[in-house]
Amino acid sequence: MSTQSPSAIPVSVVDVRPGPKGRSVDPEALEQVRSLLGDAPRRRDLLLEHLHLIQDRFGHLSAAHLVALAAEMKLPMAHVYEIATFYHHFDVVKDGEPVPPAVTVRVCDSIGCELAGAKDLLAKLPAILGKEVRVIAAPCVGRCESAPVAVVGQNPIAQATPDKVREAVSGKCFTCPTPDAIDYAQYRKAGGYGTIADCLAGSQARESVTKVMEDAGLRGLGGAGFPAGRKWRTVAAMPSPRLMAVNIDEGEPGTFKDRYYLERDPHRFLEGMLIAAWAAGVGEIYIYLRDEYAGCRALLERELAKLEAEPPCALPQIHMRRGAGAYICGEESAMIESIEGKRGMPRLRPPYVAEVGLFGYPTLEHNLETLYWVRDILEKGAAWFSSQGRNGRKGLRSFSVSGRVKKPGVHLAPAGITVRELIDEYCGGMQDGEQFYAYLPGGASGGILPASMGYIPLDFDTLNQYGCFIGSAAIVVLSERDRAVDAARNLLKLFADEYCGQCTPCRVGTAKTLELIAQPKWDRDLLIELSQAMMDASICGLGQAAPNPVLCVMKYFPQELA
Repeated sequence: MSTQSPSAIPVSVVDVRPGPKGRSVDPEALEQVRSLLGDAPRRRDLLLEHLHLIQDRFGHLSAAHLVALAAEMKLPMAHVYEIATFYHHFDVVKDGEPVPPAVTVRVCDSIGCELAGAKDLLAKLPAILGKEVRVIAAPCVGRCESAPVAVVGQNPIAQATPDKVREAVSGKCFTCPTPDAIDYAQYRKAGGYGTIADCLAGSQARESVTKVMEDAGLRGLGGAGFPAGRKWRTVAAMPSPRLMAVNIDEGEPGTFKDRYYLERDPHRFLEGMLIAAWAAGVGEIYIYLRDEYAGCRALLERELAKLEAEPPCALPQIHMRRGAGAYICGEESAMIESIEGKRGMPRLRPPYVAEVGLFGYPTLEHNLETLYWVRDILEKGAAWFSSQGRNGRKGLRSFSVSGRVKKPGVHLAPAGITVRELIDEYCGGMQDGEQFYAYLPGGASGGILPASMGYIPLDFDTLNQYGCFIGSAAIVVLSERDRAVDAARNLLKLFADEYCGQCTPCRVGTAKTLELIAQPKWDRDLLIELSQAMMDASICGLGQAAPNPVLCVMKYFPQELA
């Protein structure tokens, strides 16, 4: 053992640093970050919100700003960097890299927009717009009824053409039309918030209100279909404090019903949210809204401010949280991780969110449309809702319909309606010259069925035996000029781009499946084996459902693979 004193060790051997290990904080960047954050708390759960402030102000996230933010929030730089690079809408610029152009055009390339010509739009725009504008493909932006859609900055362009996009970049307005929403004053004048006020005044008991939801048969309309009343009862039985998380991150291609209702009648959803929170004994509410819905965010912030300025009754604390472009955050536990300021990675279960959810507390999680129906069901009665339906099914469904129909959009129809009835009675039939060929009954994850199977009632559990499911009721209609093989390739590209990276079956399986189906001849045995591994071993629904389109093509469209 050496007894040599440190002073006797040559200087070249001693690790001498001029300052702490790691990147030094740039004073100018730190001042800019502090100015942007203002008096906002520096809590970890606000990390995404603070990253948005920097991204919105500078158009990107520089290394200097990330270091400054980490120092200001007293977080490890590694954590701030991994969060900033996980979400698609944050542009992280490393040292020496060029900053992105001031204007970014995102062209949706999901299934509905691809059918409407998104590939051609993506191919033409770079040459038309020049190097001063960045053109990139983007996953579904939730406006499938207006396909193809391009987003200039945060402004969505309906039925986008190269000319429309060029003029929008130059400053002309071609944004998607937004209906006049029922504002707070109008909603109150028509009796709005009377039901929640009655609940808080004791006119209705928690047990009776929960029983009405159970009798009505209202199920979660975000895709999972869990009975709403049972969820309220489960959370209410948990120890306090209890929280609520509202999921408006509808990233499933083909789905846009939450946006539709939010743009038209936001307070009906908000009152339903308050009733559910009261019934479950919730003290604080977090609303998670996808970043693609910039107009909805402005609307919701404005109407929440009015509600809180003139409350009709005692209100719980309501927090708004902004997503950052991650399909996986539509999964409830991934959304909760994101709200907490982390990567949106699904949790292992058990424990379930109702037991250990947001910040470790029991959490009531709902999607927007589920809450939208609460007030109507309480005022009109459980029998009103359950009496709706066809083919032995009960309730109403908001179908987001896109593709080759004359009237794409959100169509409120009886649960159990068939896709043929939906097309003929609600969508004005197929587009002129188009013949019904196939359909996606539940968005990207729900599988693909041929027109010959258009007689199946559309509802929870009716499609399972066919390897499909209704999910959030996103119906994409294909015609005879389309191929199910092409649709499957589009959908698998989404899954391969959007996995969170946590589990090997999904991370490797989606990429390998995409590689296999890109071949002109599919290796059926290998695809079946790979699909089974993904369905059995993936942590969340993304990996478990990703094989559905491929399995459906092999089962129902063998002629396309001949």
